[in-house]
Amino acid sequence: METTMKFQQNATVVAANDEEIGHLTRIVMDPKTKVVTHIALRMKSLLKKEEKLVPIDRIPRTTEDQIVLSGSIEDLESLPPFEEKIYVPAGETPGVSPSAGQAPAGYGAPLGDPLYSTSSGEKYVRRIEQNIPEGTVALKEGAKVITSEGKYVGKVERIVADSPEDQATHLLISRGLLTEEKRLVPINWVQRIGEDKIYLSVKKDSVEELASIPAEQS
Repeated sequence: METTMKFQQNATVVAANDEEIGHLTRIVMDPKTKVVTHIALRMKSLLKKEEKLVPIDRIPRTTEDQIVLSGSIEDLESLPPFEEKIYVPAGETPGVSPSAGQAPAGYGAPLGDPLYSTSSGEKYVRRIEQNIPEGTVALKEGAKVITSEGKYVGKVERIVADSPEDQATHLLISRGLLTEEKRLVPINWVQRIGEDKIYLSVKKDSVEELASIPAEQS
């Protein structure tokens, strides 16, 4: 039977026995098909901030503010990390020469980080790579929604998808501080998806014509 999956911003992630595991940090989507493939889960830990990449088939159900995983916390240890640090020869990194003294911020190392040298004098630069499928995008929490004329109309609060295909159908977006407005945006209005921005194919007027959803119904 077809069910609706709701991936709420900062949702609590729990195991099958209702034990809390952590919380949702990102939703991984194919920007062409709009299929949700994975989520990034920040594990509940006081010692380290570890994120795991969880396949969507490990999620049997969701609620308004929870994501339920199949299996136990111990099962997650075998899942890959969402991000990994790798070291590549400086000469193979665009914009970095082996004689350079700084690593570029665009390749995972903060501006000012030195190159790493081996005892033989070879230089490497650190990069942070996401372990997500090729061609997908890891959407950040609170990604901005931009219209076709470049207007900001809100931030993504939830992605709604149909199961078992895991095809996204709507974005729940919100805007405002004291009087927050929420609207369901059809996924076929989405033209392009980036990590921190979603671009629509419609203008601001079209978004504002959508019915505003009361907070208790969202």
